[in-house]
Amino acid sequence: MDSRIWTQPAGSSGRKTARTLDGDKSIVKLRDRVYSFADLASYSVKDRMMIRVADVAFYSILGAICSTLRWEVRGREHFDAIVNNGHQPIYTFWHVCIVTATWFWRNRGIVVMSSASRDAEYTGRVIQRFGYGTARGSATRGGGRALAEMAQCLQNDMGVAFTIDGPRGPVYVAKPGAVTLARHTGHAILPFHITPSKYIELPSWDRLQVPVPYSNAICFIGEPIYVPRNATGREVVAKQEELQSTLDNLRTEGAAWRNKG
Repeated sequence: MDSRIWTQPAGSSGRKTARTLDGDKSIVKLRDRVYSFADLASYSVKDRMMIRVADVAFYSILGAICSTLRWEVRGREHFDAIVNNGHQPIYTFWHVCIVTATWFWRNRGIVVMSSASRDAEYTGRVIQRFGYGTARGSATRGGGRALAEMAQCLQNDMGVAFTIDGPRGPVYVAKPGAVTLARHTGHAILPFHITPSKYIELPSWDRLQVPVPYSNAICFIGEPIYVPRNATGREVVAKQEELQSTLDNLRTEGAAWRNKG
């Protein structure tokens, strides 16, 4: 299955179908914040130049590589179940597959939590070129503000996404952001994992996988995870463990698929 089946043309994403937040002006401001490039005025001229060059370079390289991949999808019915129930997905995945995930889910208006730092500026711009939005903050800087903005996005028909072990690890350890957001909004966590048949593993904390051009790739989509708004502390812990287990299992499935050749 080619990923184009899953991709909406730019401009036909949830950006045009939002419900009223506090009025049309508030919705416009929300969209401007998440879909517009950040102001670089606070950076030096050198940093601004580096951010803009890196932005265009990585966008071009990622597109050139991922456009050649041959795709397979397993678990599409889990995605359909969320949409058919009138919910928005809270896309949740490991940092290791951020390259392929960026390509696969492009042009859907999905809002991703992005660290408020210089290094995150060019990555944020790259994903915005692929039709994503960004909510500024991380587990260590501005996380509460970013979660609140992501909640507003969900309430206005925009899906959101977490690299759940980011921004700095530990690798393959799920942080609580997705479960927290699901509990407060009533929307569903959609765990998934992508595995390329051939890839280069970078020597980074997340073991980032860059697919080899013209290789195969598979996206495993797990069952939706709902967290009741009135969940007890024990139930929240159980949902967090369920998310961790699901993502671990999806990664194991991906490794088994790859090993079969």
